[in-house]
Amino acid sequence: MAAPIRHVGRQRAVQALFSLENASPAELDQGLEHFWASVEEETPRGAVDFAERLVRGVIAHRDELDEAVQEQSENWRMERMARVDRNVLRLGAWELLHTDTPARVVINEAVEVARTFGGENSPAFVNGILDKLARAHGKL
Repeated sequence: MAAPIRHVGRQRAVQALFSLENASPAELDQGLEHFWASVEEETPRGAVDFAERLVRGVIAHRDELDEAVQEQSENWRMERMARVDRNVLRLGAWELLHTDTPARVVINEAVEVARTFGGENSPAFVNGILDKLARAHGKL
């Protein structure tokens, strides 16, 4: 059975954010075009649309998201976090703060994406920070 569209979209969004981490909003269209050209497996149109909405939201609000994540991460500066974890957290923070997706869904999805692309400790790290962020903003 194929993975749900939004799950695939989140996976692609994290991959895109990883490759476009230092892109400015002005470079985003070209960066996304290059990213999609590099993706080897077919991505359903709905997942592409969802991923692009997520990526554009994260890039547009990156400073705000970094600040929100930083406030919840004791002893971890953003630049010291693993690159995958940092981008999973940005994506999760954007969904928590800028969409009506339930917090538990956002956190569970972020943990699964961290499990897929991150290191051994990534799922617990992502879960802890996003849980604290959701609570701090009254989402849980």
